[in-house]
Amino acid sequence: MLSSPWFRWTLLALAIPATVAVVMLLHSTAWLASLGGSLEGERLERAMASLNWSDDEAIFLNPVETSVMEPGGTWETTRGWFSKPADAVPSRELPTTTPDLASPPESGLRLTWLGHSSTLIEIDGARLLLDPIFSERASPSTMVGPRRFHPLVIPPDALPPLDAVIISHDHYDHLDMQAVLDLVRLSDALFLVPLGVGAHLERWGVPDERIVELDWWDEYDIKGLTIAATPSRHFTGRGLFDRFETLWASWTFVGPDHRVFFSGDTGLFDGFRDIAERYGPFDLAMYEIGAYHPAWGQIHLGPEGALDAFAMMDAAIVMPIHWGSFDLGMHSWTEPIETFVALAEARGHRWVTPAPGASVEPGVHEPRSPWWRVNDP
Repeated sequence: MLSSPWFRWTLLALAIPATVAVVMLLHSTAWLASLGGSLEGERLERAMASLNWSDDEAIFLNPVETSVMEPGGTWETTRGWFSKPADAVPSRELPTTTPDLASPPESGLRLTWLGHSSTLIEIDGARLLLDPIFSERASPSTMVGPRRFHPLVIPPDALPPLDAVIISHDHYDHLDMQAVLDLVRLSDALFLVPLGVGAHLERWGVPDERIVELDWWDEYDIKGLTIAATPSRHFTGRGLFDRFETLWASWTFVGPDHRVFFSGDTGLFDGFRDIAERYGPFDLAMYEIGAYHPAWGQIHLGPEGALDAFAMMDAAIVMPIHWGSFDLGMHSWTEPIETFVALAEARGHRWVTPAPGASVEPGVHEPRSPWWRVNDP
């Protein structure tokens, strides 16, 4: 009987749905974990003590009045998602570079772009990893969601020793659960995050002594490097009901010899001038340029807004981030960088455009090759 066709087909019929059920259960468990933690206890008390917290609404507020969606934008973006251009994702394998990090930068400052907003900064003897995302998708799911255009340029276990991991906010393309799990296992680095974001890290097993939560204008020193959480104009949330419950930030890094600014995600606002006045001049400033749309104009810069922000700040070089790795917008995947380069050139700015995995060392190596056009038909 055990060898009969009927028995084998019956066993198969039972095994398939059971296997699917197990897979879905495991996926559901991982998906729920990826939502992160809840703002409560001492973390909630610290949030409520912030000048940027609204007691009436129980949320964080932007530095200026801000709408996540421009009036009428919901219809425009909904229509846009269903009429995306054919080249919203690359049609070929993208050129990437394996970073050479064996020796420290001679100048004392080197930035290695790992794709999207993920950047490794070596500055005046400190080594920082910004907004790392190691997952295949910028999503709470491993099955659906924006998939990366290129493989990781460096595996997590090949990263050099880190002093700190910096997170700008808790959206999935900036705070990646897999990256946190890998880095807490492979590194002794501290995690510097905006207020409230520590709740997510705590749920994922990061020891409390390795979590440093900062409000805007708070500073933390590592190896003589001042790391400051600075204002930005955006929003947060990993689920349906936690929007604005954790803080978002740009970040400023001030060492004995070099200074760098990192925008995170933000819309345009006059606060860039305040940051420059307090912490400039900067050797280099990074701004988000991708996944933009007029309806999102108050919470994302886009290429033109990035250069407008750059003009407000006392910085020598502008470097674009938040593009070229995930399909998060409704435009061609190269539209943000092509617009950025054209405008930067027309405005006479000093700009760099490293390929994923390539490094920038101001005054030594400033890549400007249009790598995204290589082998285009």
